[in-house]
Amino acid sequence: MNSFLEQKFGLHGKVALVTGSSQGLGRAMAEALGRAGAHVVINGRDAAKLAPIVAELTAAGIAASAVAADLGVRAEVDRLIAETIARCGRLDILVNNAGIIRRAPAADHSDADWDAVLNVNLDGVFTACRAAGRHMLARGSGKIINTASLLTFFGGITVPGYAASKGAVGQLTKALSNEWAGKGVQVNAIAPGYMRTANTAALQADPVRSKEILSRIPANRWGEPSDLEGAVLFLASPASDYLSGHVLVVDGGWCGR
Repeated sequence: MNSFLEQKFGLHGKVALVTGSSQGLGRAMAEALGRAGAHVVINGRDAAKLAPIVAELTAAGIAASAVAADLGVRAEVDRLIAETIARCGRLDILVNNAGIIRRAPAADHSDADWDAVLNVNLDGVFTACRAAGRHMLARGSGKIINTASLLTFFGGITVPGYAASKGAVGQLTKALSNEWAGKGVQVNAIAPGYMRTANTAALQADPVRSKEILSRIPANRWGEPSDLEGAVLFLASPASDYLSGHVLVVDGGWCGR
């Protein structure tokens, strides 16, 4: 990497925590940050599943460690942030990626499903932002990147809890930016389009819905986790120091239709 690119996009010496990074979008974003020089902290609920991922990243020359925590439990979220800082000495970049989805018609959507989705997708995100934000504000610098969705802007079908949570994530991103951007902490979000992940497995397997979705995407393909690598690196790096409160859509052109 030449000196200009290193200055703008290099993350050497930085510590980045990516929640929900044992697979899919989170794993891809963690690897991108690590390849740019950051020490990446991998997160998931099952510690046993995290150890092999850390080993793979380390073998690839990426500095990595792991902290297991359930993002649906606020005390666990606070512990995750505190333990990351205690182990690594600092936290420069937080990527709030952990999320779940429950599908059912709104009239049949259970309280349990609603609560589970909101606990992880919204309460967990706010709790992590608050804990990391306190640390970053005290240091006068930091980057927080939330994972939004196309359903930050649209209502979706049979996913009322997910749509509500992702709409709220967009507004939370802006609210935190309004308070923190002037204090050196940029808060932005990435809104992935229809990505080929476990969360969209049901849509991919539905021949009618899958065809409808694909016909709406100008890029003429589902997104891959690797399609978020450039976006997360940009938002985590000095190149985006004057960008805050923004929801960056990575959707193959879907929103332009």
